[in-house]
Amino acid sequence: MTRVGRLRRITGPIAEVALEAPVGVMEAVFVGDAHLAAEVISLDGDRATLQIYEETAGLRPGEPVEGTGAPLSVTIAPGIVGATVDGIQRPLGVGDAGPYLVPGATSTDAERAWPFTPTVAVGDAVDGGAVVGTVPETPSVTFSVLVPPDAKGTVTSVAPAGDVRHDDVVAQVRTDAGDERDVTVAQRWPVRTPRPFAARLEADRPMITGQRVLDTFFPIARGGSASLPGPFGAGKTVLQHSLAKGSDADVIVYVGCGERGNEMAQVLREFPELEDPRTGRPLMDRTILVANTSNMPVAAREASIYTGVTLAEAYRDMGHHVALMADSTSRWAEALREIAGRLEEMPAEEGYPAYLPSRLAAFYERAGRVTTLAGAEGSVTLIGAVSPPGGDFTEPVTQHTQRFTRAFWALDRDLASARHYPAVRWQGSYSFYEDAVAPWWREATGVDWRDLRRRAGDLLEEDARLERMVRLVGAEALPDRQRWALLLADLLKEGVLRQNALHPIDASCAPAKQVRLVRLVVELYEAGLEAIRSGVAWLRLREAVDVAALGRLKEAVPDDESERIDDARDDAVAAVAAVRRAAEAARAEREGVAT
Repeated sequence: MTRVGRLRRITGPIAEVALEAPVGVMEAVFVGDAHLAAEVISLDGDRATLQIYEETAGLRPGEPVEGTGAPLSVTIAPGIVGATVDGIQRPLGVGDAGPYLVPGATSTDAERAWPFTPTVAVGDAVDGGAVVGTVPETPSVTFSVLVPPDAKGTVTSVAPAGDVRHDDVVAQVRTDAGDERDVTVAQRWPVRTPRPFAARLEADRPMITGQRVLDTFFPIARGGSASLPGPFGAGKTVLQHSLAKGSDADVIVYVGCGERGNEMAQVLREFPELEDPRTGRPLMDRTILVANTSNMPVAAREASIYTGVTLAEAYRDMGHHVALMADSTSRWAEALREIAGRLEEMPAEEGYPAYLPSRLAAFYERAGRVTTLAGAEGSVTLIGAVSPPGGDFTEPVTQHTQRFTRAFWALDRDLASARHYPAVRWQGSYSFYEDAVAPWWREATGVDWRDLRRRAGDLLEEDARLERMVRLVGAEALPDRQRWALLLADLLKEGVLRQNALHPIDASCAPAKQVRLVRLVVELYEAGLEAIRSGVAWLRLREAVDVAALGRLKEAVPDDESERIDDARDDAVAAVAAVRRAAEAARAEREGVAT
């Protein structure tokens, strides 16, 4: 590092530097005698403007600024999975003095020995991004040591199997240009630069979340993007925790951006105790936590989602499927607004900077299912929570996010108040991945999933229309056909869409069980309509079918016994058919007597 100037002016996280040596825009620098991390964000002649990622109290004009010659970067090395870091990858943990996160309370020790197994030999030709060896990072995740993307060539040396540390050279590659490149265990990558890949693949397989309302009605493809807007108290954070635990991703990156410090401290305490349903081991064995809470420096909050997505891309390039949960992008946008205000930039909608849409687009564009440079398949699925003030979905962050994501999971305050979780509003949400993932659902379940989903959606639409009529005239004034629709719509909402995140069986639901539950409701509804057309009163149908017992199947039947739901469906449909046949026989008898 070399000194590039001295502090001239300080305004919160923004500082102006009188330059003594050249620096580059986006170059990482260290400020003052305390070596505070910062980044150059603009240049004007012999002056540079910095955003400082640490608390600036105590800084004075005249203190030195040192340049690194490199952009803000993260370290990609074994020990990331299971760690908790802040927005610029400094280790965090729960301190002893209060329920907050504090720096340095946990650490991924760079001197720790990791067991290395080489996967190449001397003389092998390798492309950039090729795997030269593996390290078992946790029992759930294998870390791959990759050749730098620009180092295509021939392997001239490789370390034998054994213990290595972050700074150890495990291979050397002679590039096609004749340069000798070292491949170390730990590597650095700029957070604002997307990592390269060989090809982008079609998003034609769903990421199974375990949440029925999402998987069945508003699916997200593996490598896709989704927004999760909702007012305060609607359950965004709880739903994202459920997604982290129940999704079929190999690695989870959870970015707590601008949330309350005590809440993130609680997350840090709870995650190590959560059991991964896939392995039975702690969920932290495949989780990375990036936390920049509301009581931490605002500039690091702006960097936190870039840190998170860069780590996600790194594990994607190792052949893993990664899901990133950002909670919430509204707080990140507020950090942009605060920094833009201190820079005296011209504000746009509601004070946000004019480049808010392009920053959101650049973030969500880093989602994708790809062929990696090594020829493997990996993906990054992005799910961003949005916290619109007052639940106003017309505010800028929600509107722009909606433009750049293909699944929109709108949370509803009324559903949350009624204790209906997940509080996803089925009339205001949508997914554009339905056509892409429908073939996978047909192959996995043997059912025409798209048609089943359409029939269930028609029932929900009928229910919404009838609810307006019920408020005007009361349910008793409706004909039997419509009262039956209301009853079965309630079964669909309570027995399928509502899910208990704390229940050992109901917290997550496999695709086969989801389809069976929806099919039960749809086929029972249609059988009931046929019976009513034959003259059966809806009260008689209600007596013939124990709807309450059907609603409890979601909690009574484990995933591996979901065939029991088919038995319950067959029994219920048969009971309705028996009532219909009895009604038809009685009518035929009456008509015969009259004749």
